Amino acid sequence: MVEALEARGDEVVALVRRPPRSGEIQWDIAAGILDPGALEGLDAVINLAGEPLANKKWSDEQKKRIEDSRIAASSLLAASIAAADAGPKVWLNGSAVGFYGDRGSDKLTEESTGGSGYLADVVQQWEEATAEAEAAGVRVVHLRTGIVLSADGGAMAEVLPFFKIGLGGRIGKGDQYWSWISINDAVGAMLHALDNEVVSGPINLTGPTPLTNAAYTKALGKALGRPTPFPTPTPALWVRLGRETTEEMLMTSLRVLPQKLLDTGYVFRHETMAEALEELL
Repeated sequence: MVEALEARGDEVVALVRRPPRSGEIQWDIAAGILDPGALEGLDAVINLAGEPLANKKWSDEQKKRIEDSRIAASSLLAASIAAADAGPKVWLNGSAVGFYGDRGSDKLTEESTGGSGYLADVVQQWEEATAEAEAAGVRVVHLRTGIVLSADGGAMAEVLPFFKIGLGGRIGKGDQYWSWISINDAVGAMLHALDNEVVSGPINLTGPTPLTNAAYTKALGKALGRPTPFPTPTPALWVRLGRETTEEMLMTSLRVLPQKLLDTGYVFRHETMAEALEELL
C-alpha cells in the first residue's frame, strides 16, 4: 500500500512503536499514547495493523494480542484523530469478513447483519472502536477484508509450498465459501475508498466471485499444474492451530460480495481467481 501511495505522489508518514526517525510518528498502544498534534496536517490515516489470526492457537494470551492490536489500537487512533486540530478527514481502518460469522451459502453484502463467534465479536468491537472519530465528523471506512491473494505473503503464500509438491487439498468437505481478493484489487479498492467521499462505513474488500474451499483449492492446484485429490487432514490442523482457530478461520463459510465497491464504480482488475492467479503466479 505504501508503494502504491508513493507511486502516485502521496507522502507517507509511518506510525511506529520504536523511537521515530524523520517522517515517522511514535505511538504506544499499551500505554495509550499518541500525540494528537502529530496528526495535524495529515489528509488521511490508513490503519491495517493487527496480530495475524491464523498462525497460532487462540490461547488466552494470543486472544489478548489479537484484541489489543485491533480494538485498543483503533480506540487510541479514534481519540487522537478526534482531538487533533486540522487533523485527517478520512480514516481507512482494518476490519474483516469475519464480522458476518458462519453463514453457509447466504450472499452477504454490507447491509447484512453481524454474526456470532469469537472472531465476529472481535470484528464488531473493532469497528465500534472508531466511534469517537466518526462523531467528530471524520469519514471512516471499515475494510472488511477477505483472503488476500499474494505470492509474497498472507494465507496463499503460506500454503504455496505444499501445493507445489502436490500436498494441497480441500479442508473438510470443502463446501464452505471462501471470499478472496487479489492483492492488486485490495490496494486498488483502498485507493478508491480513500479518494471517493461517497464511500464510508463498511466496505467488503473481496472479489466479486467467492468460491467454495474445494473450488479455491482446485483453482490454485490448476494454476500450479499440481493435482489436489486429497483433503487436508483436519486433526493435523487442530494440532497446529487448535480446534477453535481451525473452525473459525478455515471451516467457516462466508459468501461475501463487494456490493458497495461495485455500486460506487470500482472496476475489478481480477474478477475470477483464475485471472488473479495467472498474474500473481
